[in-house]
Amino acid sequence: MTGQNTIDSERLYAAYGTAREMLLDARDLSGHWIGELSSSALSTATAVSALAVVQRESNAHGARQYGDLIRRGIEWLVACQATDGGWGDTDKSHSNIATTMLVRAAFALADAADGNAQAMRAADAYIDSQGHIEGLRRRFGDDKTFAVPILTNCALAGQVSWDKVSPLPFEAACLPHGAYRFLGLPVVSYAIPALVAIGQARFFHRLPRNPITRTVRKLAVSGSLKTLRRMQPSSGGFLEAAPLTSFVTMSLAATGRTEHEVVKKGVEFLTSTVRPDGSWPIDTNLATWLTSLAIGALPADEQHADTCLEWLLSCQHHTVHPFTMAAPGGWGWTDLSGAVPDVDDTAAALLALSVFRNTHFSNSSTAEVTKIQESAIAGLKWLLKVQNRDGGWPTFCRGWGKLPFDRSASDLTAHALRALHTWQRVLCVSQSALFHDINTKASDGIVYGGERLARKTRLDLRKIDKAISAGLRYLERTQLPNGSWLPLWFGNQNEADEANPIYGTARVLTAYQDLGLMESNAAKRGIEWLASQQNTDDGFGGNLRNRSSVEETALAVEALLAAGGTPTGGIDDRLQTLTNKGLRWLVEAVEQSHLGETSPIGFYFAKLWYYEKLYPLTFAVAALRRAFEQRVDN
Repeated sequence: MTGQNTIDSERLYAAYGTAREMLLDARDLSGHWIGELSSSALSTATAVSALAVVQRESNAHGARQYGDLIRRGIEWLVACQATDGGWGDTDKSHSNIATTMLVRAAFALADAADGNAQAMRAADAYIDSQGHIEGLRRRFGDDKTFAVPILTNCALAGQVSWDKVSPLPFEAACLPHGAYRFLGLPVVSYAIPALVAIGQARFFHRLPRNPITRTVRKLAVSGSLKTLRRMQPSSGGFLEAAPLTSFVTMSLAATGRTEHEVVKKGVEFLTSTVRPDGSWPIDTNLATWLTSLAIGALPADEQHADTCLEWLLSCQHHTVHPFTMAAPGGWGWTDLSGAVPDVDDTAAALLALSVFRNTHFSNSSTAEVTKIQESAIAGLKWLLKVQNRDGGWPTFCRGWGKLPFDRSASDLTAHALRALHTWQRVLCVSQSALFHDINTKASDGIVYGGERLARKTRLDLRKIDKAISAGLRYLERTQLPNGSWLPLWFGNQNEADEANPIYGTARVLTAYQDLGLMESNAAKRGIEWLASQQNTDDGFGGNLRNRSSVEETALAVEALLAAGGTPTGGIDDRLQTLTNKGLRWLVEAVEQSHLGETSPIGFYFAKLWYYEKLYPLTFAVAALRRAFEQRVDN
């Protein structure tokens, strides 16, 4: 790399080496990455509410077995109230109506409002300024996945009347899972537990006027509870998430069922995941996702002990998942029991396995490579089954609906395309070179890795060709007029619509680069748009301090480096200068020890913000590695 603002090779290598060692040092003792999610005011508020409701309903004599947890949660919430009177999801997030209403409800249920009168007056003023219930509904639109649970929590606290809580058809949970997608449910696929528990709470607190509806739902109570119990993981935490688990727990407890197994296991999950400071994170951890990303960011010759490979293989789901009825073969975001197989995590795991496979190809036994390929082929088949008719990929379930997290998304589609393309190349390599000591063949588009592999993991590579073509057409259709793409799982709170086109565009461009399509019109438009987003400080994105973020700068620089490696008409010199500036910003971030500065760019379910301490470090390693390797190659 030459030209204006070029970083000298020694300085680049030093920054890369520092970041790489930091990422390696961040591993758990068992050899993989666990990370640390930000504490969440929303999670803390819902957990406090759930414990308070359980305590209220189960203790006629006033015993306060959860009193200490409730008190510490309230104290943590008091300490992180914003100057505008509201609360954001994290300590780096802007206040929002949803979290503030939940915190206000938690104070009421915990009998802590009178002792914090000034804070409550400020909270009420903020809620009123945001439009109260109507403001909440505007935030979530047609998606009732989160609006109804929030209003239910508020109704249990006496903050709103039950007639403001939309009834949910919990009787649908008694039907076969395959029928859900045809019912037009007002919640997304992952929210069936909330549909059941909150639907029943609304039913018992305000019976339907229609006698037929009342009778049907009364008859469905027992059957839908069985579905709910079947979906609850062994940890007790639905999706390993405090909010969803709390909503289910408080709703059932509020109808007098504090001794029900779902409630008891929900309480166990909440009491076991509270942090020493009294707060709860948005989810227990993202260990599988973070490990996959870290493996992809690091060079192959540093691919960690086999224990990391064995751990990643152990995270693959091998049975039909009771939550979404997903087929075997996918990965979730964590190794814990509350994880659900999804496209983003499966694609990341497949890319990580390709790194291990390439490493083991030359220094491991055929059996080891075969095991990796068997796992990968199962994952590829899972991805192919989930692809939507529009050519894109959703999060959990194919063809569920049009609500967020069920419809196709550009970032998920780009990730799936990378995984499919990478393994397609691997599987098209002459199998005789890989399985030199056993009978193998590759013919008619069917891959066989020995007789055992053929029986267990037959895969038609022509299906991958068709899936990739459909996915690329989807990306072309969803590219915005300005050349960018919007992601589903990441946002920027400083954008008017809270979207993060830098993340989305960078991820799509990475897929185009992997597929050798950087000369396409769509890629060129994406590159032009991304380059136009560089800030005056030479970084990208932004956080509460109006400073570029490490996460977004690293993602943008990695994508621009990929673009700069291929002639792209007459924009090379300008791109080179912009890329050099962004790379300089990233190197200086390492030199000034800013890799620990996180930004709330993560979207969890239903617009719940979070940040993860390993995101800036992992993304920076990936970008710096690409820059260093390109420098060496040149």
